[in-house]
Amino acid sequence: MQFIDLGAQRERIRDRLKAAIDRVVEEGRYILGPQVAEFENKLAAYIGTKHVVACANGTDALLLPLFAAGVGPGDAVFVPSFTFAATAEVVALAKAEPVFVDVDPATYNIDIGSLEAAIAMIKKEGRLKPKAIIPVDLFGLAADYDAIMAIANRENLMVIEDAAQSMGGSLDGKMCGSFGAVGSTSFYPAKPLGCYGDGGAMFTNDDALAEQLRSFAFHGKGETQYDNVRVGINSRLDTLQAAILIEKLAILEDEMVARQLVANRYAEGLGDIVTAARNLGGSRSAWAQYAIETPKRDGLKAHLGEKGIPSVIYYVKPLHAQVAYRDYPRTPTGLAVSEELPKRILCLPMHAYLSETDQDRIIETIRNYIGSNSAQAAAE
Repeated sequence: MQFIDLGAQRERIRDRLKAAIDRVVEEGRYILGPQVAEFENKLAAYIGTKHVVACANGTDALLLPLFAAGVGPGDAVFVPSFTFAATAEVVALAKAEPVFVDVDPATYNIDIGSLEAAIAMIKKEGRLKPKAIIPVDLFGLAADYDAIMAIANRENLMVIEDAAQSMGGSLDGKMCGSFGAVGSTSFYPAKPLGCYGDGGAMFTNDDALAEQLRSFAFHGKGETQYDNVRVGINSRLDTLQAAILIEKLAILEDEMVARQLVANRYAEGLGDIVTAARNLGGSRSAWAQYAIETPKRDGLKAHLGEKGIPSVIYYVKPLHAQVAYRDYPRTPTGLAVSEELPKRILCLPMHAYLSETDQDRIIETIRNYIGSNSAQAAAE
């Protein structure tokens, strides 16, 4: 059993993938070939933004907007602590300071009260200037953008949506990636929309910002690649990866429907014995991961492994507790949820090709383990 079954997806579009890859190899335009622009245009139409700027990876997709916004020394960028390191890493790389904010226990996304407290603290201290917020659509579920944008507009903060896990997700009919001044995503192979290597993209409706992002991603180029108007980096999506992504994008909506069916079966089969993830009002998760919570997590994970069922703990440690980030500022109201979740959370196999037979086995195995342990505890 696979945690994420890329092989089944590959078999579905094998012929189309082979033809697309062969075309790139035959044409020989490996850097910024026509498939890159084609993919950008098709993805922009799917997400509903004016511009998509493809780049080399999801980390660059978060870093380049910070460059474009002039974020640097003396600036504060507010980020959730319960997420992957890249969200805070890019802030440190820009020479600004990440300010860690707690997450909501129901959504795992940035907690609005915690964010408000962190902004007030930074303003009162006066050492740093509040500059931006990077909300994360964790596990594929959109953050609370109505509340986030209201705060950002009031405080004059840039919002960079970290949509690395949420391609295909939506909130109130608006696609993930289209929130804030710019959205950023990753095409790492295990993502809901993934290539066969590294890749990323940025989304915006701002013409000037899109032009800046393209320049920063291509050595700070101006009119040509030999006209350098700013200090940039080398961050381009390979033509081969763009060709692969075109074919994967064509089936993404079908896969979103299938992922939702898997999520529904998990929620129905497990919701009475563990805390099981569900969509919230107006949202459609991309279900990059399917998370459950139980105080019996460690024993359950070991039991699943014995039965040949893979599971993963996302994340084993919040960012503010990591050696690299432990000296950065934190919200004054504490990070209790971010510290508690690593003790309880477990992610189960989730992909569009998970069979009902395999999923029934996963559910039955979990129910048997939780039930037998509960019965044993009651007897004692």
